[in-house]
Amino acid sequence: MNGSAMWRRASLASMTVLLLLTTACGYHTNGNNAPRLPSTLHTILVPGILNSTQTYHIGQTFTEALVKELRERTNYRIITTNDGTSDAVLTGTITSVYIAPLTFDATTGRVTTSLVAVTMNAKLSQNDGKVLWGNPNILFREQYQESTDPASFFEEEAPAVQRMAQIFAKQTVADMLEAF
Repeated sequence: MNGSAMWRRASLASMTVLLLLTTACGYHTNGNNAPRLPSTLHTILVPGILNSTQTYHIGQTFTEALVKELRERTNYRIITTNDGTSDAVLTGTITSVYIAPLTFDATTGRVTTSLVAVTMNAKLSQNDGKVLWGNPNILFREQYQESTDPASFFEEEAPAVQRMAQIFAKQTVADMLEAF
C-alpha cells in the first residue's frame, strides 16, 4: 500500500470515530448515581396489599409477588408482620379489577380472549410519615386466552392475574430503587 492510500484509510477511520462520538445520544441511567431511598433504610415492612374489590385472593397474590421481588432484588430485610423493627412501610390498595371479553369465536359466539385490568395505589413511607416513593394510580393489564373446549375447560384468569402480579412487583421495585 502506498502512503496516500494509508493516509486516506487513517483519515476515514478517524473521521468515523469522530462521527460516532459526536452523534451519540448521551443516554444514561441515573439509577446508580442518584438512589431514591435513604442509606439509613434497612428493613421494610410489607403488611399486605389491601383489596377493596370483590376479586378473591388478589391482594395476597400481589403481596406475595412484591415480597418475593424485594427479597430477590434488594438487600433490605423484608418483613410481613409488624415487629417494631422496620424503617419504612410499603402499603398498597387494589382499587379496581375489570375483566372484559376481547374476541369471540365466530361460529360458536363464545369468548376466546379476555382482558383483566387492575388499578391500585402504593406508597413507601418512613416511620415518621415521610413518603419516600408513591404512585396513586398504577394500572396493569393482561390478556389471556379462554378455553374454547368445554370438556377441557381450564380457567385462565388466575394465571393471568399471577403474571400481572409479577410484572407489578418488578415494576414497583424498579420504580422505588431507580431515580428516573
